[in-house]
Amino acid sequence: MNILHKNILCRAPIWWREPYKVSTFIRKMRTDVDTEHHHVHYDHQDDCREFRWTAKESYEYLYDRPWEDVMDFYSHLAAGRLSLSDLVFHGSKKGNVAIPSGNAAVPSCTGILLENNSKKAKVGKWARRTFKVLLSYDGNQFDGWQKQPGLNTVQGLVEKSLGKFLDEKKAQELEAKKASVEAAVAVAGRTDKGVSAFQQVCSFYTWRKDTSLQDIESEINAAAPGKLRVVSISEVSREFHPNFSAKWRRYLYILPLKDGEGYKPVADGESPVSYDSLCLAEKGDNQSTDMNVINMESMNISAIGKHQTLVKPHNFNVDTVNQLLQQLEGQSLSYRIFARDTQASRSRGPATECFMYHACAAVATLPYLGQDTTRKGRTVMCVELVANRFLRKMVRVLIATAVREAAAGATWDNLLKLMHATCRRASAPPAPSQGLCLVDIGYTDMSQENFLI
Repeated sequence: MNILHKNILCRAPIWWREPYKVSTFIRKMRTDVDTEHHHVHYDHQDDCREFRWTAKESYEYLYDRPWEDVMDFYSHLAAGRLSLSDLVFHGSKKGNVAIPSGNAAVPSCTGILLENNSKKAKVGKWARRTFKVLLSYDGNQFDGWQKQPGLNTVQGLVEKSLGKFLDEKKAQELEAKKASVEAAVAVAGRTDKGVSAFQQVCSFYTWRKDTSLQDIESEINAAAPGKLRVVSISEVSREFHPNFSAKWRRYLYILPLKDGEGYKPVADGESPVSYDSLCLAEKGDNQSTDMNVINMESMNISAIGKHQTLVKPHNFNVDTVNQLLQQLEGQSLSYRIFARDTQASRSRGPATECFMYHACAAVATLPYLGQDTTRKGRTVMCVELVANRFLRKMVRVLIATAVREAAAGATWDNLLKLMHATCRRASAPPAPSQGLCLVDIGYTDMSQENFLI
């Protein structure tokens, strides 16, 4: 090796000169990171911080329950064999509509013609026909709404089934690009995997004159029989958009209850959780495998002592969840703490503000679908939320946090207080998607008659 080559080798970076040492160093760093990894929890400062579930505990509490009954109900709902009126509520009264006032004004979409009632012949760009389609589907049979390669999505099936209604010019352009001939569908709101819909709203357009409503319905219904169904179809104005024209959206969340859940007795003025009402087990008892047991040494509670462990509450009161949610009504608030998977640019300011028209929780009974007529259906907690808009995973995080706060004995304004938190760890992880259903989307003013609870 000559001098020139030695100088070049000495000036070369270490990853080129000694790659083995670099790879060994990287493996050591990864090992150190895995060894020193700790779960960071939000440091709540209120009186019930000792009784609040961690993220793992909240996740296990909500997922470890009989979700099959809820999934069966949504499956029959999507197929049209059941309706929401089959839910039997336990003595609940319908809530009121929260009216915006002052700074809580909600953007309106007045002036948008939904129904296409014009009988005049249209020419040029106005000859384009736009169809509004209401869909019902079982979310447990799909990988969400949004089309993704290699996945069974609702959008993928709908757009493929509507491909035959494209005009010839557009179809030829797609064939020239060697792309599949599919329609472009707009939707009111994309649902995640496992989330069902009762009256999802989507739209598409075509220049073909021979397109009939019956043909559209037949093509979509044939895409996934029993899993995807057309509720109704109508021809609307060219200006209609299922998302931007909407005034409100309504979600229903059904949480199956185990025996004894949801009716935790609470006296007037008394916190649902207290030291006296909790079980204390002596430290070292290996027979206790309850995931709610946590070490008291990590809590720094001198009043109880170091030789005991605290069993966190494993029950909650549905009435407390209802009170927590009702505090959100009639206000335009930032729900960024309850959102997930959002871009940093959309984590602050007006992009995170939502106006909650209605938020209620009540105990109900699902219809029994078996052969035994003497048995009753599963007892569940139903949560109904109506707002002008919802952030991503906001409904599921909000419900999981409300259940956690109710079990911990938090005050009724705790959800409002959490909105001032500096980190999303202050809220609970999202509740299971199997319990969520997009009920409908409104393009007129909200009415109390629309409410379930």
